[in-house]
Amino acid sequence: MPNKQRLLFVIAAMVAVALLLGGCSAGTGAVGILDVNKVMSDSPKVKQFQDQLNTKAKELSDQLEKDKASLSADEFQKKQEAAYGDFLKIKQDLEGQVDASIKDAVSAVAQEKKLGVVLYKNSVAQGGTDITDDVIKRMQ
Repeated sequence: MPNKQRLLFVIAAMVAVALLLGGCSAGTGAVGILDVNKVMSDSPKVKQFQDQLNTKAKELSDQLEKDKASLSADEFQKKQEAAYGDFLKIKQDLEGQVDASIKDAVSAVAQEKKLGVVLYKNSVAQGGTDITDDVIKRMQ
């Protein structure tokens, strides 16, 4: 008899825990979908970052061309490598800014639309709410 009571108690406890955990996620089951490729191609903010990067690349290239005549081949190669290193640092910084901007916009839109999770469009076969345009608007 005590074993039956213990078993009933354990089953009742498991049911209670399941109900509590199920209730905790109520309202956050919606799934958002984000097309990152569209964000990267359509967002004015991303285009602004790309323009900054292109401008810096042109500046570095122009400076190298101007210095080329007055430098030895060895010196020019070193200067070229240094310029490339500078370009990579700037590129990484701008990519970090783009990534942070996208994450901030996704977080704000997800909270606004009460989404529990946001997935990338290329990994979702069907379903979900597309939030791509909302993210692009939020990034402006």
